[in-house]
Amino acid sequence: MLSMFRNSTTATRPASRVLAASSLRPVTRAPLVRRTLTSLAVARPVVVTPRLPSPACLFAPALARYYATADLSEADPADLARLNKLRNIGISAHIDSGKTTLTERVLFYTGRIKEIHEVRGRDNVGAKMDSMELEREKGITIQSAATYASWAGNNFNIIDTPGHVDFTIEVERALRVLDGAVLVLCSVSGVQSQTITVDRQMKRYNVPRICFINKMDRAGANPFRVVDQLRKKLRLNAAAIQLPIGAEENFEGVIDLVLMKAYYNEGYRGVEVITKEVPAELLEAAREKRQELIATLAEVDEEIADLFLNEEEPTVEQIRRAIRARTIDRSFVPVMMGSAIKDKSVQPMLNAVCDYLPTPLEVDNHALDIQNNEARLDVHPFAHLPYIGLAFKLEEGKYGQLTYIRVYQGQMVKGDTLYHVRTGKKIKVSRLVRMHSNEMEDVDRVGAGEICALFGVDCASGDTFTHGTKLSMSSMFVPEPVISLSLTPKSKDSPNFSKALNRFQREDPTFRVHVDAESKETIISGMGELHLDIYVERMRREYKIDCVTGKPRVAFRETITRKGTFNYTHKKQSGGSGQFARVTGYIEPMEAGEDGVSTEFVNQIIGANIPSGYIPACQKGFEDGLEKGWLIGHRVNGVRYVLQDGLAHSVDSSEMAFRLAATYSFREAFNRAGPVILEPIMKVEVSAPVEFQGNVLSSINKRKGTIVDTETQDDYCNVIANVSLNNMFGYSTELRSNTQGKGEFTMEYERHAPVMASVQQELIDDYAKTRLQKK
Repeated sequence: MLSMFRNSTTATRPASRVLAASSLRPVTRAPLVRRTLTSLAVARPVVVTPRLPSPACLFAPALARYYATADLSEADPADLARLNKLRNIGISAHIDSGKTTLTERVLFYTGRIKEIHEVRGRDNVGAKMDSMELEREKGITIQSAATYASWAGNNFNIIDTPGHVDFTIEVERALRVLDGAVLVLCSVSGVQSQTITVDRQMKRYNVPRICFINKMDRAGANPFRVVDQLRKKLRLNAAAIQLPIGAEENFEGVIDLVLMKAYYNEGYRGVEVITKEVPAELLEAAREKRQELIATLAEVDEEIADLFLNEEEPTVEQIRRAIRARTIDRSFVPVMMGSAIKDKSVQPMLNAVCDYLPTPLEVDNHALDIQNNEARLDVHPFAHLPYIGLAFKLEEGKYGQLTYIRVYQGQMVKGDTLYHVRTGKKIKVSRLVRMHSNEMEDVDRVGAGEICALFGVDCASGDTFTHGTKLSMSSMFVPEPVISLSLTPKSKDSPNFSKALNRFQREDPTFRVHVDAESKETIISGMGELHLDIYVERMRREYKIDCVTGKPRVAFRETITRKGTFNYTHKKQSGGSGQFARVTGYIEPMEAGEDGVSTEFVNQIIGANIPSGYIPACQKGFEDGLEKGWLIGHRVNGVRYVLQDGLAHSVDSSEMAFRLAATYSFREAFNRAGPVILEPIMKVEVSAPVEFQGNVLSSINKRKGTIVDTETQDDYCNVIANVSLNNMFGYSTELRSNTQGKGEFTMEYERHAPVMASVQQELIDDYAKTRLQKK
C-alpha cells in the first residue's frame, strides 16, 4: 500500500522543480555549495516571530542538487549568498481584497515607509504603491508598481498588481518575471472571479504561491470556508498553517500550527509581535488543524507520508522542509490569515515569504537560441555568465520612457552596451535605477535575479536584451481586446492626440488603436469600459485633450466552421507588364494554441510552380485577408490557410500579384467554409443580498445569460453566469435599481462563441446598410 501511495503522489509533481524529497543524494560539487549555504544562516530579530535556522541551511541537500546542474566553478560565493537571500514576489488578488493595504503594511514593517496611509484614507495621501492621481481618487490600483524591501536579512523585490479584470495585463506581465507570489483573499468573499483569473495566470507561468486570507476582522469572516474554496474552485492542494484566535471584531492574532505558538501584535501599528503559548480553549482545535496540515502534506511529500503512515509525529524541521519543498514544486499551497487594516498577523506572512517561496536559484528559466532552430537553453542566475534580461513593462516618466527589466543571467552595469535581440540594435545603459513606486534610486550595477529599470531604450514589452548573443526569452500572453469605441478630439488642433495614443499603446499591449478605413474614425480597443475610460481620462489630465467618445462596440470576430477550397487566378493586363498569379489550396478551422495564436499559414508546395521568393507574399496576402472579414468587417480568427499549388508567369508575376491572389483566394474559400460571427462571452459574477436573488436571476435571464453557479453565504448570494458582452451594456444601472443599490458585479472575458443565427443575420444586414449609407 505504501508503494502505491508513493507512486500516486510522485506522479503529480511537475518535473521542472528540483526539490524532490526522493532525490536527496550526494552529487558533484555539493560540499562546496553546502558550505556556502550553511554560512548564510542568520538569526531573526527578537521582535519578530521566533525562528528556526534559515531555510538555506535547513534545505542544503536539495538546493545542492539543483546547483549541481550549473557550472559553479567560477560562481562567486558572495553572489550565491546574495541570491540565496533574494525573493522576487508579486501580491495579487481580486479587487477590494485588501491587497494594496497589505502591501502598505509590508513597506511599513520593513522600514521602507515611515507612516501608513490608507487607500481611501481621510488624509487624502493614499497608499504608497498607488502613485497615480486616478488611483488615489478611485481607490483602485490601475498600474502595477515595483518596490524593494528587506526583512530579517532577506531582500524582496515586490510588485503590487491591480485587482480589476480590466487591467489584467499588469498581472500577466508581472507574474511572467516573478519567482513567487502572495495570493490575497477576502475572509468573507473568498474565491472570486478575478481570483480564478490570477490563479490561472500563476499556473501559466509556474509561479509558486502562498495564500493570505485577509479581512479577518470583517463580519462573516470564515477562513476555513475560503480554504475549502481554494481546494474545490481552484483545485489547489491547500491547507492552513495558522489558526485564527477569534474572528470578526474579536480577531486577536494567530496560532502557528507548525511551531504551536500564538502570536499577537502590540505597540504602535502592531510593530511588536508577541509570542505566547496556545490558549487552552484553542489547544484541541489547533492540534486537529495541525494533523490536517500533516495529512495534506503526506499526500505530496514522501518523507511526511512515511511518518504519517507509521503514525510518527514529524518534527518542526521536517514539516517546514516539506512545506517549502512542496510549495516550490507547486504541489502544495500554505494558507495564512490576518487583518492588514487592523495591523495584525502581517509579519508572520513576511516570514513565510522567506521560508517557503523560492530564490532565483530554485527556479527553472530558459532562453531560445534563435540561430539554432530556437533550441531551449537553461539560464542560470550567476554574475559570471553572459547577460540575459527581459523587458516586461514600459512607463513614461518625467525623464523619458522607463523600461522595467528582469535580469535572468549575468549582470548589467551602468555604461554597458546591450544587444536588442528583436531589432538587432545596440543600446547604451546610460542610467540604471531601482524603483520604489514612483521614486527612483540610481544604481551602478544590477545582478542576476534582480528587477530594475533603465531610461532611453526604444523597445516593447517582452523584448530580450543580451550582450551580443541571439537568445530570446519567451514573452508573455496578451489577451485580445473585447470592447471598442470611437474617439475624436474636441479640438482639431490637437498635436498631442497621436502622441498620447502611441504612448499608451507602447505601455499597454491590450490597448489597441486603429483608424476605420470607411468612417476614418479613430477606434480604441481594450479589455472593458473602465479600461478605456481610464485612458480617455488620462488623455484629458496628462495631455490636456478633451475627447468625444462614441457608443461602445463589441469586438466581434469572424471564423469558419468547415473546410473550404480555393483555386484562384489573379490576372490583370493593361499594357506592358501585367499581373498574374494562381494559388490553389484550402482553409480549415483551427483551435488557438497555448500562446493564443489562432491563425496559421502552411506552405505545402512541392516543386517550383510558385517560386520560393513569392511565398512570403502569399502569407502576407493571407494576413491581409484576416484583418477584415466579409460578414461584418471584423477580424477573422481560427483559420489555417494551406497553400498546395499554384502557377507563376515569367514576366507578369510579382510579389504584389501573389499577395492579391492570396487575399482574394482566402475570400473565395471563406464564403464556402460556413462562416460565422463570434461574440465575446463574459463570465459575470453578481453579489447581492439574499432577498434580491430572484431579481438578479431574472435580470440575467432577460439578458439571455446562462447561470453557471449560485451560492449563498450568510445573508448574501453570489450568482455566476455566462452572458454575451453585447447584452451587458447598461447592466450596472439595472442592478442598482433591482437591488436598491446593494448589489455589485464583476465580469471578465471567458471566450468567443458563435452568435445565434437570427443575431448573425441582423448583424450582417446592419453592416450592409451602414456601408450603403457611407457610399
